[in-house]
Amino acid sequence: MGGGPARRGDGGTTARRERLVALLVLGVGVVLLVSSPTWFASDRTVVGVAQLAVGVFLLAVGGFLLRRSRTAH
Repeated sequence: MGGGPARRGDGGTTARRERLVALLVLGVGVVLLVSSPTWFASDRTVVGVAQLAVGVFLLAVGGFLLRRSRTAH
């Protein structure tokens, strides 16, 4: 079905998988940032700040992973 697990020498499959994980992490970070104003509007500022912090962290991690997936292979 999925083509089996990536072999050690199969850089194309590994790079593609790493890129997809990076894009997933970036997407989650964007959703958290875009939805954080909802918490501020409902007077739950602490939750909004925490969500912003996690969103920014995930964007940084996703950017790092995306850059790594492009340069490593």
